[in-house]
Amino acid sequence: MTESERNERQRVRPAPLLFEPSQATADPEHFFDLESLEDPRELLARATELTQAFRAATDRSVEFQAMAAAQLADPRRFDRLTAADVAERAEWTEDYAKKMIEFGRSLLDSPRA
Repeated sequence: MTESERNERQRVRPAPLLFEPSQATADPEHFFDLESLEDPRELLARATELTQAFRAATDRSVEFQAMAAAQLADPRRFDRLTAADVAERAEWTEDYAKKMIEFGRSLLDSPRA
């Protein structure tokens, strides 16, 4: 994904994720009240909004994972972790941890818009 594609995806403001009450989540058929929508147009629209919101949340959380990994592996820290240590904590492979650390460093070094 190019930088402009990533910036474009970040500009899209998906529907907010609403937390479900604990009673509703106890019902395995309940999912963000989608089961109560009878109009297929409305169901498709709301399900699409949720899909976009989850994708955006996933992308953003991966960026935070990468930044945290980079900070933990920062050689300036006296308590820095190795890539293997980061991998173990995040349940990643060591190769993936190295890539995430590098990605996180690039995010931390880039100016924020």
